[in-house]
Amino acid sequence: MVNVLSEEKKQQVLALGRLSWSLRRIEQETGVRRETASRYLRADGVELRGARCRRAPGSRAASQVSTGSGPDSKAASEVSTDLGGAVAASERAPPAPTRRATVSLCEPYRETIELGLSRGLNAMAIWQELVDEQGFAGRYSSVKRFVAHSRGTGSPEAFCVIVTAASEEAQVDYGTGPMVRDQKTGKYRRTRLFVMTLGYSRKSVRLLCWPSGSREWSELHEQAFRRLGGAPRTIVLDTCEKA
Repeated sequence: MVNVLSEEKKQQVLALGRLSWSLRRIEQETGVRRETASRYLRADGVELRGARCRRAPGSRAASQVSTGSGPDSKAASEVSTDLGGAVAASERAPPAPTRRATVSLCEPYRETIELGLSRGLNAMAIWQELVDEQGFAGRYSSVKRFVAHSRGTGSPEAFCVIVTAASEEAQVDYGTGPMVRDQKTGKYRRTRLFVMTLGYSRKSVRLLCWPSGSREWSELHEQAFRRLGGAPRTIVLDTCEKA
C-alpha cells in the first residue's frame, strides 16, 4: 500500500529535501519512511542524497600494491613496498572532520512565526497555533529557540507599559481563534478567542467559542470573572473584532 502524507507532512519533507538533508536524516526527524520521502522528493524534482553510498571518484582499493618506482607505479594513496615509497593509507593522518549544519524544523514555518511575532505573540502561543492550524510536529523547545534567535537578529520594538492598581482594570481582546472540530458536524470550524487580562497582575483567562452574539459575549465575561475570582472596576475593550 502506498503511504499518502498529509499536506503539512509533505511540505515538511520537501522543505528538508531542498535543504539537502539525507533520506536517513529526514526519516529520523519526521518519522516518514525513506521510500515514501524519496517518492515525494523525486516527484518534486529534488535531487536525492543518502539514497545509496557512492565511492569517491578516483579512489582505489587498499589491497592494490605498487612494486615499482617507474612511470607505471600506482598513486601515493596506495600501499607501496618500496623503501622510498609513500606511507600506507592506514598510517596517514585522518582528514579533519566536517561539521554538518543543523536546520531547525521551524524553518519551513518562518513566515508564520515572524507573523506571530509581529502580532505580539510569545513562543508558546506561536507553537500552539502551528500545532493546531498547520500540524507542526516539533516540540515547544524548538519554537522557543527559533523565536529567541529571530528576536536576537532584529531591533526590539518599543511599547508602552500601562500600570494600574490592583482590581482596578482588566483588558479584553476578542478575535480569531484556531480551527476546532465541531462535534455535531465532525468538520473543522474557525473559533473565536476571548482573552481577559488583569492590568495589575497580568493574569489572564482565555476562552474559545463559536461565532456568537451579544448574549454569548456577556456570558464570556461572566465565565472570566468566575475564573479570576471577582470583577475589576473597569473593563477596557482593546480593538475587538466584530463577532
